[in-house]
This record gives sequence, structure tokens and C-alpha cells, in this order.
Amino acid sequence: MRSIRSARRRRCRRDPLAQVTRSALRLSVGAAMFAGAVFLLASNSPPQATHASTVVEIKLDDIIEPVTAEYVENGIHAANDEGAAAVLLELSTPGGLDTSMRDIIRAIIASRAPVIVYVSPSGSRAASAGFFVLLSADVAAMSPGTNTGAAHPVMMGNADVGKTMETKIENDAAAYIRSIAGKRGRNAQLAEDGVRSSKSFTEKEALDNHLIDLISPGAQDLLKSLDGRTITRFDGSTTVLHLSGADLVPYAMTSRERFLARIADPNIAFILGALGVLCLYVEFTHPGMILPGVTGAVAIVLALYAFHMLPINYTGVILIALALALFGLDVKANSHGVLTAGGIISMVVGALILVQSPLPGAQIQFSTALSVTLPVAVISAILLRLAVMASRKKAITGEQGMINAVGVAQSDLAPEGRIVIRGEVWEAQAAEAIPTGTRVRVRGMRGLKLIVEPEQKEKELTIAD
Repeated sequence: MRSIRSARRRRCRRDPLAQVTRSALRLSVGAAMFAGAVFLLASNSPPQATHASTVVEIKLDDIIEPVTAEYVENGIHAANDEGAAAVLLELSTPGGLDTSMRDIIRAIIASRAPVIVYVSPSGSRAASAGFFVLLSADVAAMSPGTNTGAAHPVMMGNADVGKTMETKIENDAAAYIRSIAGKRGRNAQLAEDGVRSSKSFTEKEALDNHLIDLISPGAQDLLKSLDGRTITRFDGSTTVLHLSGADLVPYAMTSRERFLARIADPNIAFILGALGVLCLYVEFTHPGMILPGVTGAVAIVLALYAFHMLPINYTGVILIALALALFGLDVKANSHGVLTAGGIISMVVGALILVQSPLPGAQIQFSTALSVTLPVAVISAILLRLAVMASRKKAITGEQGMINAVGVAQSDLAPEGRIVIRGEVWEAQAAEAIPTGTRVRVRGMRGLKLIVEPEQKEKELTIAD
């Protein structure tokens, strides 16, 4: 037996391929055991974060209206889709429309990611509708030197809806803010005073009276202060914020939203309306140009889109229409510029009172009104003057357009023949024989036949006279 084992060992030592195979097998088994041990250790160890959390930053520094509300809603939805740790809504607004405000609040309440509303930068405000948005947040914060409140509902355009309706609207707004503040654990009574009595609060007053949660000088400082804080969501559940080292990712408006936001500016809307009127007038007076007509139609539609969201004062509309009429009358009536001056004043005043909104920045500025009115007055005067001159100019078509026209006899007129006039061949008749090549002048028409006479004879008669 020993001899057999010794023989096998001797053969193995003599066989190098067998030695390599056994070594490779031992290494494979060892590597597999090591990998298994690492896997077991990794599975029993606590999970490690693979990347820093993100906070989506949305900036609302304009009036709250349908376009800005859509932007905020889309930003919150994007944050939820990306699994962001939180949403930071930086707010600076004088207020806005009730319906748009409620759209934003619904998006905040429904958000899976906690929403932090931060009135920033210093010198900003969250007034009127912005006060509602601030109090609806999971975390309400303000920068030093900011204010909020003054949320009494105001009818757009100063419309008189009656005392009963005003009371109903006020009570509805008061109940809404009580509900929001109560669910967020904030001072519901003081919040209601901000609606009923239009009270405003500095950032310190808001903090001391439990309307907001904290004051912070900047966004990064705010996130650091909130890291590890437990907050209560709108549905009553609690969440711990993990914001240390979070990446602040800005959410920008889309090109469409930026375009519509610019169109909604009453100053831009007024410019578009004036441009549309001028372009349509050019198209009507010069049919077939096409480009002015298309441009004018698009500009008018965009202006109407903006104006339908704004409180329009119809006295302003009448004054602007009167201004256009005065520009037209000054061309026909020799008023030495008096009617044009009156038209300029009428259009400027009409533009200033065209949009009646209690919100700052939601009116047409004097500089815009004047810079639009003066070019419109000049261009209108030029176009109308050209139109009047064209109407007074002698007709160059039909029978009147042929009288006194000069042509050349294409054949002998004895007394009938053909002549060439303005590149066209006409049948003609003369009172006397006219040889080919003679210049003739048209004296009348009989149907489609021209009555002519030699041009030389016309000259002789003139000299004799």
C-alpha cells in the first residue's frame, strides 16, 4: 500500500500539469470562500448613503397667476418624481389671484416631499395670497428684513359686488386660512387677523407669534438649521428632515412658461395690442401683403390672452379708441396738430387706467404708455395721410385711367386700326387718317374701342390757343 501511495506521489511530482491544476483549484475555492464572507459581512452591516440628498429650489418672485402657479406645481411634481428630500420654495410676491393661490396650496399639501416656503431675499414680502402660501408649508421661514400678511381679499378692478358678497368672500378667506394654520399648528387667530384686518407682520413678529418656524439669513443656513428636525405633515404623520450636505438643485421655468409669463405682463400686453392694431390696418389698406395681417392677428390674440387675466377698465378702452379716431380726423381736418395732441393725451390716460389692479406692478407704466403712444400717433398719421392721398389721386384704371394716355399707331388708322398703349394692343378710331408709327393721344372710349387723335395736332391746338 505504501508503495502504491509513494508511486502516486512520485507521479504527481513528475506531472507539472497536475500540480498547476490543483493549485488553481485551491485558489478558486479560497476566492469563493472570501467572497462569501464579504457578502455576509456586507449584508449584516447598516446601509450606507450612495449620494447626497437633493432639495429642489423653486423661485417665485412674481405675481401669483395661472402661469406662475403652473410653474410651482410642475416644480413640486418634479421633486416628487425625483425622490427629493424636500422642496424649497423661495417666495417674494405682492399677492395674486385666489384660484392660482389655491392651486399652489393644493400642490404643497399633496406633495410627498416636505415643502419649505422661505420668504427671501431680505427686503422681500409674502403679502396677500403669498401669506396663505407661506402658512400652508410644512416649514415656514423668513429672511431678516422681510414681512408678510395684508391678506384681506380685494375685488379685481374695484368691482362693486355688494356688501353681502364682500362679507361672504371675506368669511370664506378667513375660514380657509384658519383651516390651513390650524392643521400646521400655527396661530390661527392671528392668521385670521391678517385676512380680516389686513395686519402685516415682520419676520420677528411672525416668529414670536407662531406664524412661522424660524428665521434664516440664507438658503444653505436654513437647510443646516432644519437638518434632523422632526416635522408634522398635513395628514398628521411625522417626518425627520435629513438635509445635511443636501444639493440645492434649481428648478427653472420652461421656455413656454417664461414666454407666457412675459405675455401676462400688462405692459407687454399693451405693446402687443398696439402692434396688432397697426399691422391689421396696414393689411386692410394694402391687401395681399399677408405678413402684416398674420403678425397683427397673432399680436392681437396674445394681447387678448393677457388681458383676459387682468381687470380691464372699459373707460380706458374707450379713451384708446377715441385716440385712434382723433389721429384719423387730424389727417382730414386741418387742425394744425390739435387733434393729434388730444389723441396722444387720450391714449396715454387710457393706457394708465386700462388695467385696474390693486397689486403693485400689475398696471401699465407711464413710460410704457408714452413710448407706445408717440410712435403709434406718428405711424397712424403717416399711414392715414398716404391713404387719403391715394384716394385723391387720379384713377389709372378703367375709362378715366385711359383718357389723355399716349400711344403709338400699330397700323394705319383709316379711320380704324390698332394702337399700342402701355404695352397693350387696343382697337382705335380716329377722325382722320393716321399713318403707322404716329404718336396718338386718347380722347375717349366707345365700348372697348379708343377714340384717338394725333399728338402733334394736340400740340398745335395748344399753341394756337
